[in-house]
Amino acid sequence: MTDAKENGHVGEAAASSHGRRCKQRLSELPGFEERFAEARGSRLRYLVAGAGAPLVLVHGLGGAAANWLALAPLLLPRRRLLVPELPGHGGSSAPAAAASLNAYADAVALLLERETGPAPVVGHSLGGAIVLRLAIRRPDLVTALVLAGAAGISSRTRRARYALAMTSLLKPGRRIAPYRRLVARSAALKTLVFGRWGASDPPALPAEIAEAFLSGPAFHTDTVSAAKALVREDPRADLDRVQCPVLLLWGARDNQLPVEDAFEYARRLRAPLRVIADCGHLLIGERPEACADAIENFLAGERVVPPRLDRGAQI
Repeated sequence: MTDAKENGHVGEAAASSHGRRCKQRLSELPGFEERFAEARGSRLRYLVAGAGAPLVLVHGLGGAAANWLALAPLLLPRRRLLVPELPGHGGSSAPAAAASLNAYADAVALLLERETGPAPVVGHSLGGAIVLRLAIRRPDLVTALVLAGAAGISSRTRRARYALAMTSLLKPGRRIAPYRRLVARSAALKTLVFGRWGASDPPALPAEIAEAFLSGPAFHTDTVSAAKALVREDPRADLDRVQCPVLLLWGARDNQLPVEDAFEYARRLRAPLRVIADCGHLLIGERPEACADAIENFLAGERVVPPRLDRGAQI
């Protein structure tokens, strides 16, 4: 009994500490309301705003709600946005048990049931792999999918597993987070942090967007479980079970998840693919206008056609 009580006090102390740190965060999505929900032993933080048709935005591995800082305001005038933070990320507590991506998909499903009902869902990177599981497990809740630089296919390669293992061990995001304002305002430091894996042109990334991408790791409690789940699962085996319409969005210069993944997803899902020029893996922050145009046209039932040749390529 003593051990149980002591462990309980430790858990409460850790949760209290995490809560205090979350209160210290920047207001990452201005105009959004912060809410919390309980899901299978985890406390989920999510943000809501708007009064139109619902749309859900799910961030990637090591990300947080702040990742949508550039894109969310462009979608908000016509949408009610629901922006969850995945278990172990941002202000959401660590997952009680997450042997597979299904646990993360079920957490998002709980928020849809609570806040929006059936809705289209946008997933970036890991978020793309999770919303695919969501669409397969809960087709009643997902009316359409937008996969933006979706993880899953290349994530199972030896190179990807090594990169995820080293990131989990060294936690570079947490080390950089205290200096995010300094990094965000330096072209050289942005190149060092975002070059190669993230942005096509790091110095061109606006300071507030760079800072938003770097803010989450300061508050994470467990991103390793999500990384392990990601490398264990091959989404291709179940893609024929996706029933809703799907749009693929990809950065033409994505060095983290190659555009070949996009072609394979598009072929297997029989889905249109929009390859957006002049951006890398962080397309939702690098080219938010192009992403917003593609999403709104897709959800309106229109053929996704780039407005100018320099804005993207329709496949």
